[in-house]
Amino acid sequence: MDLRQLVRGRVGWPRLEAVARELARRYDRDTLYIRFLEADNWLSTPMVVNDEWFVKVISRQNSIVHSVFTTGRNLGAFSSGTEGFFEHFGTPLQMAEHELEATKHLRDIGLQAPAPVEAFEVDGLGVLVLEYLPHFHTLDSAPRDEAVSLAPELFASLRQMHDNHLAHGDLRAENVLVRDDGIYFIDATNVNDAGMHDARSYDLACALAALEPLIGPKEAVDAAAESYGADALLDAVDFLDFVNIRPDHDFDAAALKGQIEKHAS
Repeated sequence: MDLRQLVRGRVGWPRLEAVARELARRYDRDTLYIRFLEADNWLSTPMVVNDEWFVKVISRQNSIVHSVFTTGRNLGAFSSGTEGFFEHFGTPLQMAEHELEATKHLRDIGLQAPAPVEAFEVDGLGVLVLEYLPHFHTLDSAPRDEAVSLAPELFASLRQMHDNHLAHGDLRAENVLVRDDGIYFIDATNVNDAGMHDARSYDLACALAALEPLIGPKEAVDAAAESYGADALLDAVDFLDFVNIRPDHDFDAAALKGQIEKHAS
């Protein structure tokens, strides 16, 4: 078996069929149309069901990989001079339940996210069911003019999250969906309460890192400054080097730091 397939915890057909049968039973459907997504996702097997539901199937191997990722992120936080603030849930069902609750919380405070449906377990697999959102593109595929126009909304939404004692924990451009009615957040991760202040600074650093390649460092910092003061931006600087070593971020950290320092002076 290919090492990447092994590490990703690819779920075998018999277990996926068991999930499909349970979905059909729960939603009283005689037949299901299932479309598997070719997403580069290490933490679940994602699929669209009947163009109504977005479903993540989480295996024990996915849970182990999440634990490894969480440890690595906390080590990165230590390197930034703070205690680790990421948390891992021990079972696939707990991972599914957490994302369901995180999505509910985002919607409860007025932010846009797919409507949560439920989380349940089948044959040791965690199954998360959310509303399927058609007709979207991710922020990283947006043309520059659109990304520039959306940047203030992204930071205002992030500030709304933070003002309500929430943090996203894994903010990347591909975790921001763009639709005609605005932006939607997906894939929020778990952050412990003790590390909430640092998690917010990390969120802000991630948002700056996501936008810098799309609109440039000055425009990204200017948009952030509409929602965050100089102190918050300077706190985010402490995490830019940590974010920069993540393989899923590629941005000019030095340019962002320079713009933040210029703004704060």
